[in-house]
Amino acid sequence: MSLDGPPVLVVMGVSGAGKTSVAQALSSRLGWAFEEGDLLHPAANVAKMHEGIPLTDADRQPWLAAVAAWIDGQLAAWLPGIIACSALKRSYRRMIVGSRPRIHLLYLRGDAALIADRLTHRHGHFMPPSLLQSQFDTLEEPGPEEDPLIVDIGPPADEIAEAIIRMLGM
Repeated sequence: MSLDGPPVLVVMGVSGAGKTSVAQALSSRLGWAFEEGDLLHPAANVAKMHEGIPLTDADRQPWLAAVAAWIDGQLAAWLPGIIACSALKRSYRRMIVGSRPRIHLLYLRGDAALIADRLTHRHGHFMPPSLLQSQFDTLEEPGPEEDPLIVDIGPPADEIAEAIIRMLGM
């Protein structure tokens, strides 16, 4: 990770891993801008997921472009930021991280049973628990070449955020 300037943190993982909660906790503690990547999905994607239909790579392209545009805006303005984005495949991460400077990938990794339990208690989200397996089927965990910070999702979001801040030396 290059920190020659304000960083942008990409908080990634499957649905239900706690991306939004952890990213919001980080944003609150660091005072950085936060973007909920789910809000950047086109309406057609939201409708598909709401109906329990997994997204295809083609469905994800406009969403990934919007995520990349948000990141580019932060970098161009020389502002730090945090975005919650599933970024499940390496090809998706190449689109949103690529060779951009000052990006750090934070992978929230957790057990499928824990995440499934969380999803059954989550209300008001367009991603139904029935799509969790498709998320794990799509997931390509980041490898060392992506220089990810891998974080266990067992603790509460506030504790995870504090641990991330310490790990990043901020």
